[in-house]
Amino acid sequence: MGSQSHELKRISDYLWEIPQRGNMRVPGRIYASSALMPHIESDQSTLQVANVAHLPGIIKYSLAMPDIHWGYGFPIGGVAALDVEEGVISPGGVGYDINCGCRLARTNLKLNEVKGKIKPLIQRLFSTVPCGVGSSGAISKLTPTELKDALVKGARWSVEKGFGERGDLEHIESYGAMKEADPDKVSRRAIERGLEQMGTLGSGNHFLEIDVVEEIYEEEVAEVFGLFKEQIVVLIHTGSRGLGYQICDDYLKVMLSAINKYRLSLPDKQLACAPIGSAEGRNYFAAMACAANYAWANRQVIMALAKACFEQQFQLSPRELGFQLIYDVCHNIAKIEEHTVDGKRRRICVHRKGATRAFPPGHPETPRVYSKVGQPVLIPGDMGDSSFVCVGSEGAMQKTFGSTCHGAGRVMSRAKAAKASIGRPIQRELEAKGIYVLAKSKRTLAEEVPEAYKDVAEVVEVMHRAGVSPKVAQLRPIGGIKG
Repeated sequence: MGSQSHELKRISDYLWEIPQRGNMRVPGRIYASSALMPHIESDQSTLQVANVAHLPGIIKYSLAMPDIHWGYGFPIGGVAALDVEEGVISPGGVGYDINCGCRLARTNLKLNEVKGKIKPLIQRLFSTVPCGVGSSGAISKLTPTELKDALVKGARWSVEKGFGERGDLEHIESYGAMKEADPDKVSRRAIERGLEQMGTLGSGNHFLEIDVVEEIYEEEVAEVFGLFKEQIVVLIHTGSRGLGYQICDDYLKVMLSAINKYRLSLPDKQLACAPIGSAEGRNYFAAMACAANYAWANRQVIMALAKACFEQQFQLSPRELGFQLIYDVCHNIAKIEEHTVDGKRRRICVHRKGATRAFPPGHPETPRVYSKVGQPVLIPGDMGDSSFVCVGSEGAMQKTFGSTCHGAGRVMSRAKAAKASIGRPIQRELEAKGIYVLAKSKRTLAEEVPEAYKDVAEVVEVMHRAGVSPKVAQLRPIGGIKG
């Protein structure tokens, strides 16, 4: 890896800069508050921000959001925009869990209507939505032909299979499918791993959570989103499962060879990449799009299973329940987008690793239903803390290539968190706070203990104050299931 010593220059209350030096092509920029900086400087993530600034074709800055922490090659919470003609694409800038994303659904239910009924609801969800390492069995095992169809169609595939409604697609980033997907660029091993995992949560920080709307900050925007105080909502966080992981693994090997082939000089081999227009770059992009589409199909199935659980538990008709998708955003993705850079329109490839889109009102890729207010931004906390609904803004387009944070961000590794919470009755601790959680394994709860994460309210506040993603609502967890 590159040299670790570099200065951080404060630009404003919520922005720090790593000045350009050596072979860096651009400066690094980190969005953070004074309170978050000690966490950020405690690992090698600032070095990774500087390393990303070496990539050919990178534009303006190597960016990091306030939930930044150390990752593979790129930091998690890293954003990099690369010129389509001269730039590269890097699997490390997308991550292993391709399109690990977040989906929020609303209901007509209020907190006082579900009190006393959360435990049986969580138990029903836990027995309906498979979770845990290698979990399978939500729906019957797919054939390779069916799976390849899902890799092309994304969420639409799930809707066609009866999971949800066509109107859901209007409330998903990219309408739930990247058109660049090509299943022929996906290995047989990746296909095998995807056959049984459709409609499953997986493990780690993936979850299905029931929240109550605790606070509304922007009444008008919340109304457009369909949110009101004391309302029960459902938050789903999962990705492309083993299929996405395998695609990343396969193409990292391809990219390591490409470094020599294209004579790329990189400060860290984990940044392995290839020119966007090269065969290697195009093939990876097409395979990555397949994983993204799988993740959208997966979250669509899970949401439909959750909706059925609610209808059964509360004995309500679909109209009475009012269970509807508000939005689905992805993290861990590279997208070809048009942005104005120094007054000129440019086509660029934006890598968002542990970061999410925050597109403004009126943007062609902001869903029509939200074109007057901006795209919903979903930022989950840890399992014992609040989550936030924010909204995209013009400030995001000007400052961060239409990007913002994606969560709280870890401060402890999974191994460290598990060690620190040995013997603790975490499930009981959460229940004492009014949060009923069921998990497939005690280790997951130990690894995901709330203190393993930064304060999500502080992270969200940074992007709110920086004029990137203003806060709309705060959600408080009351129950959930984990792997």
